[in-house]
Amino acid sequence: MTQRGRRTARISGDDRQDAILSAAERLLTARSLDDISIEEFAHGAGISRSNFYFYFRSKDEMLLALLDRVIAEVNHRVASLPRDFGRDPAEAWRQSIGVFVEVFSEHRAVSTAAITARVRSPEVLALWTEAMQTWVDYSTEIITAERARGAAPDGIASADLAVTLNLMNERVLSATFGSEKLAVNQDAVLDVLATIWVRTIYGVVPT
Repeated sequence: MTQRGRRTARISGDDRQDAILSAAERLLTARSLDDISIEEFAHGAGISRSNFYFYFRSKDEMLLALLDRVIAEVNHRVASLPRDFGRDPAEAWRQSIGVFVEVFSEHRAVSTAAITARVRSPEVLALWTEAMQTWVDYSTEIITAERARGAAPDGIASADLAVTLNLMNERVLSATFGSEKLAVNQDAVLDVLATIWVRTIYGVVPT
């Protein structure tokens, strides 16, 4: 993925930058971004506070770099997802949603931090939206194709339906992996989401 202008070329490929990001994702699994100091992030990476600022001007900029890595992974995974749903649509959707669940679960600390930070940071919001847009574009493409081949009925505009279903995924997974009181059990969340998607898109479970 192309590096964004907010970071200088001097840090590209630097092992210490990777160390900061790895330490940050580790620390964020236990505490919120606001509760962790710059010193703690630097210490976790084995560098000084002043060295931290060589790479990132703030914690939010560090979070943006973490999101960059997650988006690169999302783009790679979505590119490999099936486009032909003719053989077993229900299983194909389950596989696709499963990738969404996997990415959210594997990077739950980054996702949780980004969801919180996007309220105050337009840059975090824009980058999070970019990540979600990848899923929306893919879903829109498949819903449109399924309608074109007569497998799914017409109804709500494909893009609107894709946005709604993906926002549902985001909120449900945020609650589930954030251990909120009102949440779906982690062991059942993929089955629940996949069933809702399939029944919403097709009206019935396709055979």
